Amino acid sequence: MYGVVKLMKIVGQLSDKFYYTDCLFFGAIISATDPVTVLAIFNELHADVDLYALLFGESVLNDAVAIVLSSSIVAYQPAGLNTHAFDAAAFFKSVGIFLGIFSGSFTMGAVTGVVTALVTKFTKLHCFPLLETALFFLMSWSTFLLAEACGFTGVVAVLFCGITQAHYTYNNLSVESRSRTKQLFEVLHFLAENFIFSYMGLALFTFQKHVFSPVFIIGAFVAIFLGRAAHIYPLSFFLNLGRRHKIGWNFQHMMMFSGLRGAMAFALAIRDTASYARQMMFTTTLLIVFFTVWIIGGGTTPMLSWLNIRVGVEELSEEDQNEHRWQYIRVGVDPDQDPPPNNDSFQVLQGDGPDSARGNRTKQESAWLFRLWYSFDHNYLKPILTHSGPPLTTTLPAWCSLLARCLTSPQVYDNQEPLREEDSDFILTEGDLTLTYGDSTVTANGSSGSHTASTSLEGSRRTKSSSEEVLDRALGAGDQPVSSRGTRLVFPLEDNA
Repeated sequence: MYGVVKLMKIVGQLSDKFYYTDCLFFGAIISATDPVTVLAIFNELHADVDLYALLFGESVLNDAVAIVLSSSIVAYQPAGLNTHAFDAAAFFKSVGIFLGIFSGSFTMGAVTGVVTALVTKFTKLHCFPLLETALFFLMSWSTFLLAEACGFTGVVAVLFCGITQAHYTYNNLSVESRSRTKQLFEVLHFLAENFIFSYMGLALFTFQKHVFSPVFIIGAFVAIFLGRAAHIYPLSFFLNLGRRHKIGWNFQHMMMFSGLRGAMAFALAIRDTASYARQMMFTTTLLIVFFTVWIIGGGTTPMLSWLNIRVGVEELSEEDQNEHRWQYIRVGVDPDQDPPPNNDSFQVLQGDGPDSARGNRTKQESAWLFRLWYSFDHNYLKPILTHSGPPLTTTLPAWCSLLARCLTSPQVYDNQEPLREEDSDFILTEGDLTLTYGDSTVTANGSSGSHTASTSLEGSRRTKSSSEEVLDRALGAGDQPVSSRGTRLVFPLEDNA
């Protein structure tokens, strides 16, 4: 954008001062993506959950970084008469302000979320659902007020407070309060979204100091396109180097297309419209927001179809998961691709349906840092802040037994959820085994065998020798090899017996 400003100066379209720091400020506010429209369409069409998660996570973190980064640029004040020259001390001071505001907002939001979790855990608020919902909302709002009063960023603090509450506090709420709280925040979200877009439409026609510069507007669109391309494709390439489940080209193109600018860019631009440069930024930001929302938002559905991104992916409810406990997952098929019809379909019998397969894949692909955090969170944080996880008396050292008994609620002993390893999702009791086999057997490691019948085994747990005899009798002759990997039995679909 600094090059665009220099071009405007050459062609005579720059009537006042426009410094490099102003370009940095514009880059900071316009980098906040807000794909609300795209995500709403994804949610309505039940688009692929991985694509939804990538876009949502990007937009959330972009908003937080844009707020703090713009504040840091405003705080850049070099010593001397020229307040827009580069000064190393002022630069590092701005970097320190960025890190300080971001870390302070993160800490305040997380601490408030932890306090909310402790209050809902160690009190009888669950007996008063209406009071519980009201307190949940007020403590969330207080995070914003506290952060602003301390000189931090309230929006970022509320963001991390919400993340903490969703992970811990929400699990402590009563069933009625959960439903009521979710509906309350959905209503507030809907009202806020309608208000901000109404405000943008009103500001477009009522703001008295618009500065329309065709060169600056076109240059901004080009800079946004180039910046997004330099963000999506290289980062996806580096991420794919360590991912088993790759980010496909269709996903990357859709993420490139979904770079809408919305409420956050508008809010940051309207905070200061005193100077000529800020007025030009505000006008350009408004036009970019309206263009991306109307054009890109309206073209989301055709783009999904053109890029062959699957939609209509329904998530099973808890009741459906219980009714369909044994689900069949195709072998060797990319989950992002619609399986081609053929007669050589093989299936893997797995317990707990798609959640098990998804959880296993996630654990296999997750980094060691995430696995370390998952273990720490499951063994210590969840038992302290919620009614789930293993009792602290089993995870903390013996000399902390008194503290462990004080922090562990009685419900934890009734709701123990042991930390599951990778293969524990596939541990089945013999009474639950269902065997389906035909002329050949395919295992996860590629080995094969022959079978000629199908049956089901039901009953209680038996010794190894007795269970083998039952399996041999069920297979007919007892000389048919059964291919297995750990406790997972794999057989083909067709039954030629």
